Amino acid sequence: MTKAVRKPPSRAAAAKRKPRKTVQFLHKPTCATCRKARRFMEKRGYHLNFRDLTKNKLTVAELEKLIGNHDHEEFLNPRSEIYRENDMKENPPSRRTAISMMAKDPNLIRRPVVVARGRVVIGYNEKGMIRF
Repeated sequence: MTKAVRKPPSRAAAAKRKPRKTVQFLHKPTCATCRKARRFMEKRGYHLNFRDLTKNKLTVAELEKLIGNHDHEEFLNPRSEIYRENDMKENPPSRRTAISMMAKDPNLIRRPVVVARGRVVIGYNEKGMIRF
C-alpha cells in the first residue's frame, strides 16, 4: 500500500483563493517610517501602488480630497523643519495655509499616507493599516 503525497498549492493557486488587496501608498523612499510601513503591508500580502511624494507632489486639489473631513493638523509632519521653525504645534496654520504649504513642500506631510476604499491612514499605524 502506497501513501498519496499531497503537493502544496502553487503560488498561483494560493493567489486565486485570496486576492491581494491593493492600496495607494504615498511615501518618501528615504523615510525610515515609510520603509517600516511598506514591509508591514507587504508582509501581510497587500499590493502597494507607490507614489513618491518628493518626485510627484500632491496638488492643492489632491490634498483637499485626501484630507476631506479629517483635521488637517493630523497630516502635518511634526518632524519637519518647517513645522518646527514656524512653531506649528503652538500656532497651527489654517486649513487653507497648511494645504498650500504641504503642496509646496511635501516634507511637511506626515508619512506614509495609505489610502484604500475611502479610508486614509497617516503615519505608521498597524491597527489602521491592517483593517484595509
